[in-house]
Amino acid sequence: MELQPILTIAFKELRDRLRNRWVLAVALVFTVFALVIAYFGGAQQGAVGLRSIEATIASLVSLVIYLIPLIALLLGFDAVVGERERGSLDLLLSLPVTRLEVLLGKYLGLAAALTLSTLAGFGLVALLLVGQIGMAGLEPYLGFMFSSVLLGLAFLSLAVLLSVLARDRTRASGLAIALWFFFVLVFDLLLLGLLVAGGGEAAGHWFPYLLLFNPADVFRILNIFSLDDVRSLYGLASIVPGALAKPWLMALVMLAWIAAPLGIATWRFRP
Repeated sequence: MELQPILTIAFKELRDRLRNRWVLAVALVFTVFALVIAYFGGAQQGAVGLRSIEATIASLVSLVIYLIPLIALLLGFDAVVGERERGSLDLLLSLPVTRLEVLLGKYLGLAAALTLSTLAGFGLVALLLVGQIGMAGLEPYLGFMFSSVLLGLAFLSLAVLLSVLARDRTRASGLAIALWFFFVLVFDLLLLGLLVAGGGEAAGHWFPYLLLFNPADVFRILNIFSLDDVRSLYGLASIVPGALAKPWLMALVMLAWIAAPLGIATWRFRP
């Protein structure tokens, strides 16, 4: 494996997203939603405007869980299958590049586009928070932005895996939407059903560890336990054991969610 072909393919993917203004469009979406939710997130408590850093993060967590996985899946679902349908994949693989280099190059280019748009979108809120609380209090929000990037990269990795496995773009897009529904909406409902069926307290011993099988829940745990005031805003804080209440551990789990689908995609990747 050589670095130059990977970087060439990655820059080409990033350049394509910059040229068609995908990065700009997604950054604007993140900016608008982040500002609206951060400013009006406390309206139900009778308060509007940017509040404490804890309240701002708590307001934005739900936005990230719903929006970033969807955007990441839509960005990457046709990374490979689209090239295959257009006939350009065989041409690309006829060049002196390996399948691993092609896959890593595509992923890194898409990851760079997603990371750039995420940081740019949430960066404006960070600037507003600096004016209110100063740079010293901004560290938790920077950690939130970093974990948001990790969540997007995890779902982008899943999207690339779908793109490798799917036979055409139609099936890949359908699988991407189904995956979003499962992890964002269905997974937690199934766990709650298992918790109730398993007898509540008895099932609660293994329930928190099942959350690790969902990158959206890993992101939620990572941000719930980043600040004491945020923990108190979520019911999950009462059932997640202290062994999981370590940001570095949850970050490692998220990195595993990034690496594992890419490894499977490399194994199954065929022209």
